[in-house]
Amino acid sequence: MNHEQITALLAPHADLSSHYCGLAQERDQLKKRTDELQQQLDWFKRQLFGAKSERRISPDESRQLTLGELQQEESGSAAEPIIKVPGHERRLRSKNGDGDEGNLRFDDSVPVEQVVLPVGIPADELDDYEKIGEKKTRHLAQKPGSYFVREFIRPVYKKKSVADAIEDEIICSPPPWTVFQRSFADVSLLAGILIDKFRFHLPLYRQHQRMSACGVHISRGTLTNWVHRTVDLLVPIYQAQMKSILASTVLAMDETPIKAGRKKKKPPGRGKMNTAYFWPLFGDKDEVAFHFAPTRSHSVVFELLGGYAGTLITDGYEAYKQFAAKSADVCHAACWVHTRRGFDKALVSDQDLADRALQQIAELYQVEEKIGHLAQEKLQAQRALHSKPIVENFFEWLREVQAEQALLPSSPFTKALAYALEREKSLKVFLENPEVPLDTNHLERQIRPVAVGRKNWLFCWTEIGAQYAGIAQSLLSTCILHDVDPYTYLVDVLQRIETHPAAKVDELTPRLWKERFAADPIPAYLGSGGCQYGRD
Repeated sequence: MNHEQITALLAPHADLSSHYCGLAQERDQLKKRTDELQQQLDWFKRQLFGAKSERRISPDESRQLTLGELQQEESGSAAEPIIKVPGHERRLRSKNGDGDEGNLRFDDSVPVEQVVLPVGIPADELDDYEKIGEKKTRHLAQKPGSYFVREFIRPVYKKKSVADAIEDEIICSPPPWTVFQRSFADVSLLAGILIDKFRFHLPLYRQHQRMSACGVHISRGTLTNWVHRTVDLLVPIYQAQMKSILASTVLAMDETPIKAGRKKKKPPGRGKMNTAYFWPLFGDKDEVAFHFAPTRSHSVVFELLGGYAGTLITDGYEAYKQFAAKSADVCHAACWVHTRRGFDKALVSDQDLADRALQQIAELYQVEEKIGHLAQEKLQAQRALHSKPIVENFFEWLREVQAEQALLPSSPFTKALAYALEREKSLKVFLENPEVPLDTNHLERQIRPVAVGRKNWLFCWTEIGAQYAGIAQSLLSTCILHDVDPYTYLVDVLQRIETHPAAKVDELTPRLWKERFAADPIPAYLGSGGCQYGRD
């Protein structure tokens, strides 16, 4: 019995009919709410237990898997090469395998400590043997820590007395130069603390514990003070790098949250720390800067990008769109990956439609993978020939689905469809400008160290500490982008910045430092002229 039949039977009973209609509406609302909660639950399950990679491989339905084939593919282990020996098969030992004692995986920069083992011959009988060679077995070892005290011996000389001398002349070399006056922190230690904290995500309290285990007893306040003072020296370099980034013709921008600064009044259930934001910017010279702001307000974008002229590629945050709309010199480009993520979430509720949308976007990336290495003129021509038809067909298909399909407004696919159509013009910018990438993945890869870091150090106690964290992360991330060793860079720059001309501070940014100073960097003192003496 359907809904119409039940309504007809209950027609004489108006009260019962209205009551039934009310129950039916309540059921539909509950079903709708249940579907929404189920979608949210599926999404949370994927975040907790699913693969975090956005890569999606469409299954080949043209053939059937054999028994056990899927397990072999998931294991990801390739078959090991074998050599046949009469009577059995033996695995072929890799020349660089873990079991090969003569080919451990390290380069010449790793120090080697030699240990001579006794041969087992009594000393009084050793003259009866002749040494004909030696065998070497190498083990990769580790020490609890690498801290050590560098003790400088400064001889003091007194000129021998002369009969007519009035005063005795005493000569002694000046104390070695340090980054901070009257500080016992070597430049190598300051650089190492920054590298451990911002590249290897080791909070200062863990570094403090490691130092204590190695016999170095320094307060955590001293470590914090060293970090702040060291990064404060790097502020002019960061500002020069930011100026270079804002001069880019194509600029990528995003935002990521960070806990910074204690709340004056703790709201219930909100935590003790304020939520602030890093605003990372990625320029067209492979430089990145993490600007800190205590808010996600639209005003941050206008203040930071004031006067910018070029193409700005971002996600769908409304602040970027408003900024581009009010600036005639800015062209706003949207990110295809953020567009794709909406359809990926819709796989649970509308699999067929979402699957088709993802397939079309995948075709766009397949074309880009083939032509991405071309020069700009050829790249633009190839995009017009191959990518443009895919994009036009994609948006035409979306409009057809929107007109023909009866989709709920709360459906994830409906939201993804609306997101894409609203940004159609911005998503097509890359077709006209070959310098514009399809997405902001190159910027999001630089945000990963910040995300991993805040899972370790959790928060910044003060806003100035968060600002310093952004400055340090900016320079270290740019070093990685330009294949510069961050430790070598910091050791050199911290010794050079005091005497370097302020008008040429841009030469100390990682990109230009690589061109000018990377071939002959200033090392930390190694016992033979590394440190500079007598600097005031």
